[in-house]
Amino acid sequence: MRLDINLATHPYEDQRRFWLRWGSALAFLGLVTLVLLYAVISGWLTARSTRSLIRQAQQQIAERDQEKVKAEATLNRPENRSTRDQSQFLNDLFQRKAFSWTRVFEDMEKVMPGRLHLVSIRPEMDESNQLQLKIVVGGDSRDKAIELVHKMETSERFRQTYIERENAQSGQSGGDAVQFEIISQYVPQAPGENKPMATAANKRGGE
Repeated sequence: MRLDINLATHPYEDQRRFWLRWGSALAFLGLVTLVLLYAVISGWLTARSTRSLIRQAQQQIAERDQEKVKAEATLNRPENRSTRDQSQFLNDLFQRKAFSWTRVFEDMEKVMPGRLHLVSIRPEMDESNQLQLKIVVGGDSRDKAIELVHKMETSERFRQTYIERENAQSGQSGGDAVQFEIISQYVPQAPGENKPMATAANKRGGE
C-alpha cells in the first residue's frame, strides 16, 4: 500500500513536545493559583481572628467605661461628695509630695540638647489626675525642639510628650529666636528606686 504525504499542506507537529511545554505551564499556573488561594484564605482567617479580638477589646472598653460612669455617679451623690473630695485631695497631696524640683531639673538636663535652654516649668494635674508638666524652652532651631521631644519620649520619666505651641521671638536682640511650649506627663522617681544600688555599693565598700 502506498501513502502520499504532502508536508506542504500537512506540516509535521511534535505533539509530545507541545503537551510537555503547555502542560508544564498549566501545572505551574495551577500551583501559583493554589498558593494565592491559600494566602487569601489564610489572610481572611487571620483578619477574622483579628476582628474578633478587636470586638472583645471594644466590649471590654465599653464595660470599663460603664463601670467608670457608675463609679462617678456614685461618687457624685450628695452623701459621697465628702469622700470624693477627700480622695481627690489625698491624691493631689501624694502627687505633690512625690514631685521634686531638683529631680525634674536633673531629668530635663539629661535630655536637653545643645542650643536649647529651659525657660520655665509649670506642674499641674491633667484630666486623668496625672502629673503633667508645661515646659517652655527657647533656642534658635525647631529641629532641636523636636530632638528634645524624641529624647523625652525615650526617657523613663516623660510620657505623651508633644509641642503644643511655637512662638517666634523676632525683634529681641540677644534673645531666643523662637520659644516652644511642650506638654508632657511626668513620672516621678519612686522613693526607694535607687536603694538596691546604694545598698549594693555600701556592701562593696564594707568589704
